[in-house]
Amino acid sequence: MTKKLWFQAGVGILLALLIIKYFVEIQWIFSPAIIILKTIFVPLLLGGVLFYVTVPFQRFLENRKFPRWASIITILLTIAGLITAFIMIVGKPISDQVNALVKNAPKIGKQLEDATHYVLRNKDNLPPQVIDVFNSLVDSIQDIAIAASGWLVTFLQSVVQVSLLAVLVPFFLIFMLKDHEKLAPSIYRFFSGPRQEWVKKTLQDIDRVLRTYIQGQLLISFLLALIMYIGYLMIGLNYALLLVIFAFFMNVIPFIGPWIAFTPALIVGITQDPALVLWVCVVTLVAQQTDSNFITPKVMGKSLDIHPLTVITVILASGKIAGFIGIVIAVPFYAVMKVLLTNIYHARESIKKSATKSV
Repeated sequence: MTKKLWFQAGVGILLALLIIKYFVEIQWIFSPAIIILKTIFVPLLLGGVLFYVTVPFQRFLENRKFPRWASIITILLTIAGLITAFIMIVGKPISDQVNALVKNAPKIGKQLEDATHYVLRNKDNLPPQVIDVFNSLVDSIQDIAIAASGWLVTFLQSVVQVSLLAVLVPFFLIFMLKDHEKLAPSIYRFFSGPRQEWVKKTLQDIDRVLRTYIQGQLLISFLLALIMYIGYLMIGLNYALLLVIFAFFMNVIPFIGPWIAFTPALIVGITQDPALVLWVCVVTLVAQQTDSNFITPKVMGKSLDIHPLTVITVILASGKIAGFIGIVIAVPFYAVMKVLLTNIYHARESIKKSATKSV
């Protein structure tokens, strides 16, 4: 019985739960290490994202006889140039829209309150379907507002550490670009024979999954933001640039992100002109349908092969455990674990078949 897969899996789960239980009880011992990990995690994460975005450009340069150091310098100068150009082009419009939003915040709040009171006063005269939609919308906005407030605090704390990020992110990026071919060999050299081949293949699969997800998700977010920006300009929605920049970052989160991005656009539409609500919904629907039917299938294909319900469950659970950062890394972390467990399963099946043939 002890050789059965279900028994071994059960023992593994129990051991994992015991380790977690005892770790929680003595976590104060590891608090210095945890503080260090928290300090470097975000810069390392951003450095990793930039690495996967820029490594195709590095390969392009090196295929044209650029030495490694020259390709790294070119990439850093290109990133600095793009950031400078972005600030010069959209810095003033963003600043103007932020100032206008801050100035009109009390007015927007008052209009939302008036709209809510109007619906509540006329609740008996409205169709039940409208009331159900309104109640669901209010609940959703409240939930998102509560979650967003926590994320905002985390974000503001990160902004305070922007000087640290400005130093550490380029530091991690430079070393990743310089030595990324050495990472996998430094791991699988500790193994030999079939195990070494298995570790090598698993690391290659993990690299492929992360590369596909990061590059694909950023491209999808950019294209969605572009479609939404054009749509918001066409319908004359205020704060279009701010809303689209927010949508770009939220669209990185699969399935849930676009609906988080939809909420502030809906609020602006309600306060600007209630008739705009329909057009905001139309723009969002067009963007989502374009993404679902054309963009994502072309960009991602079936490379991740994760069911939408699984994605939503993983994102919600990760958000509860680790906040906004957990939401961002939930899907790639799940994809990596799926690759690892799938390769372990295939290795076990291969060993069983070999044992059967030898008998």
